[in-house]
Amino acid sequence: MKRVYKSILAVIISLAGLSSCADYLEVTPISSFGPDYVFSNVTNTSKALAGVYATLGGDNGYGIRLSMYYPLDDDIMMGQGGNPYPDNERRDIAHYNVQPSNTQLRLPFNQLYVGVERANICINEIPKMAMYETGTAFEKRELRRLHGEALVLRAQLYFELIRNWGDIPAQFEPSSLQTDLFSERMDRDLIYDRLLNDLSEASNLLPFATPGSSSERISQGAARALRAKIALFRGGYSLRLDRQMKRSADYLSFYNIARDEALAVIQSGAHNLNPSFENVFREGILSKRTEPNGEILWDVAMTGGSSQFGDSKLGYYNGPRWNNIGNSALTILPTFFYAFDENDQRRDVTVVPYNINQDYTLVAKTLQTLVDGKFRRDWITNPVSVNSNAQYFGVNWPMIRYSDVLLMFAEAENELNNGPTPAAIAALESVRTRAFGGDAGLIGATPSDYQGFFEALVNERAFELAGEGVRKYDLIRWNLLDAKLNETKAKLAEMASRTGQYSNLPSLMYYEAGANSMNWLNSFYQPQPVVAPAGSASVSWAGNGINTTILTFYAIGFTPGKSELLPLHTSVTDANPKLKQEYGY
Repeated sequence: MKRVYKSILAVIISLAGLSSCADYLEVTPISSFGPDYVFSNVTNTSKALAGVYATLGGDNGYGIRLSMYYPLDDDIMMGQGGNPYPDNERRDIAHYNVQPSNTQLRLPFNQLYVGVERANICINEIPKMAMYETGTAFEKRELRRLHGEALVLRAQLYFELIRNWGDIPAQFEPSSLQTDLFSERMDRDLIYDRLLNDLSEASNLLPFATPGSSSERISQGAARALRAKIALFRGGYSLRLDRQMKRSADYLSFYNIARDEALAVIQSGAHNLNPSFENVFREGILSKRTEPNGEILWDVAMTGGSSQFGDSKLGYYNGPRWNNIGNSALTILPTFFYAFDENDQRRDVTVVPYNINQDYTLVAKTLQTLVDGKFRRDWITNPVSVNSNAQYFGVNWPMIRYSDVLLMFAEAENELNNGPTPAAIAALESVRTRAFGGDAGLIGATPSDYQGFFEALVNERAFELAGEGVRKYDLIRWNLLDAKLNETKAKLAEMASRTGQYSNLPSLMYYEAGANSMNWLNSFYQPQPVVAPAGSASVSWAGNGINTTILTFYAIGFTPGKSELLPLHTSVTDANPKLKQEYGY
């Protein structure tokens, strides 16, 4: 079944109490029975590990804050605009006006550390179990897998902490074994190096996925892909304590790790691209089925229990509104819509230009109100009633896809060889060809020089991974966030004035809409026809220019040398005398 941990997670979450009273690195027993009971057999150990998995979901995990608050604004999307602003809430985070007192900083930070503590307990206890060495073949195999999963989970938790907060406190043993819980910030490079070693160990403990196996459970492919990703961040740029963007002098050694790990996943044969980009989401994630090609290496299981502690708001907080229900809080920037090639099939999956009426007919949106579409509510299998105010739909969050692995491989090859190798070109083109319906004749020429290929790679990762919480962090590790935000602001101003490359945008778009369908009747790239097509409806596409919400609020507070990271919440610095604000906060 797709929801392999669904019932276990629901129980764990209900017992775990991941509530607002959770304290930073709080010391709590893993159960009322103690570790000797919990780590006495495979079944109980699996339940303990499910408690680590559980810290990834819910409102304070990838259910909304880590997936849809923290990764914005970028050059693709902007977070919720409009007033109130400043709000000391999600708008301030998205638009880079965040303060240490922001209410959205505390609980995700705490929940990530709860996950670290639970992972530390599992990593400490599992190898000490007698059956780890003397059990049956099944017990030894399964316990090693659980051990490997715990190592990967801890790596992901720390990775999320580092890419949002920079140098952070880090411990790799249970808090019960610590003599001083008031930890100082640790250099992120030291943490990354430990995580890379842990993930190497985990890869030797985990099997590759097999056909039909659940992507909700970590496999060797996921461990290797995460190691590749962390290696790229270790070798990339990041904001340091002196408020400068820097990378290590030996950065190429980490690109070498990324290349080797991505190549191992590619050569394993366990993962392939789905021939249809749309079906990765529509027939996979949103149908709550295992993606049959293994394209999704790992996704976070959401319980589907309408719970802020274990479910997600994917399809409610983002995407189109249905019968005026839903937030539609994330805006696809109109400049990104027009960055797509008109034949790129990813555009109409990634971008939604409509809302849905109660009778399921579609109503067109304007250019400045486009929303993201990969998790749209109208594609969810067995959706909540159109009249329901429900906010949780049990939609999983994809952590790593195979296309990401291919593009990481291509990037590392280009960096290591001062230009793309044939293998790098083939990897990028396989992703791009899928986007054009399998027609390689439509993808254009792939640059063969270092800079040209890098720029193509930067663009391709935007088109392929938009809306998946990747882009802002990519731009940071390339030291391009400031430049791309400014470039996008300039393009938005040009679009607002209908000049330059945007001088021929149609003021009106005509369309025919029916139940779950919309057919556009004129080109997005030319002025509208003089005479409206018979029987058509219309929308003021670019007629009103770019609205003031986008021009006023998009990345309004971004400050280079500060905004690449978040401040610690005041409760964290108040509780730990060894921690203070850094990075200009």
